[in-house]
Amino acid sequence: MQSLKEFLASLKFDDKGLIPAVIQDFENNQVLMVGYMNREAVEKTMGGPYVTFYSRSRNKMWIKGETSGHTQEVREIYFDCDGDCLLIKVIQKVAACHVGYRTCFFRKIENGQIKTVGQKIFEEEKVYK
Repeated sequence: MQSLKEFLASLKFDDKGLIPAVIQDFENNQVLMVGYMNREAVEKTMGGPYVTFYSRSRNKMWIKGETSGHTQEVREIYFDCDGDCLLIKVIQKVAACHVGYRTCFFRKIENGQIKTVGQKIFEEEKVYK
């Protein structure tokens, strides 16, 4: 069995020191979002209880839900065969998407048209003041 230190050493971060993380609902397997983590964010996420990301636009770490309260409690962490992507199963409080949907994947292409398939569950102006 691989140690946590060996696991971290085996991960393949990109040239900016980041690795993508797919966030999936632990209970129904719905893909909620994709974020990026640096090594420190991976370590903090592994320590729980909440998912920590690295914001590429703000150049800083952040815990999902620190502003909104829409936290992601870590349940399971997987990594792919190449060690260059993580899959993290979470208990999602309220919603993952900052524009008001439970998942960031609330639109799809159908018959050449973009269709909204999710229901908005909160107004972002009221949550992110």
